[in-house]
Amino acid sequence: MTMTDPVADMLTRIRNAVQARHDTVAMPASKLKGAIARILKEEGYIVDYEVLRDSPQGTIKIKLRYVDRKQPVITGLQRVSKPGLRVYTQRQQIPRVYGGMGISILSTPKGVMTGQQAWRQKVGGEILCYVW
Repeated sequence: MTMTDPVADMLTRIRNAVQARHDTVAMPASKLKGAIARILKEEGYIVDYEVLRDSPQGTIKIKLRYVDRKQPVITGLQRVSKPGLRVYTQRQQIPRVYGGMGISILSTPKGVMTGQQAWRQKVGGEILCYVW
């Protein structure tokens, strides 16, 4: 099976696991997916993640976060930049997600970071996704 958009696959797996109230979700690993998982952990959307070296590619295992065991912390994930339509932004136009209640994740020349971090470091980049 060839996958044309691994980030969209990652977001869909997380979205499906949250809807099904799973504790963890696993997916094939990559550096970009690891960076996105790191940001989700830093921003408090997931409990933890680990990269397992069980195969040549490896696997990322994400432990999802819930409030009162019922309400998921992640209520929405949206892929913005796709392989067929890349979306870039300058520092001045970095979008605010849900009026600051969510985050945008950008791939910048200084690495993968949230929109707020990119704004502070005065860089723009490719908008990967929104999380709220």
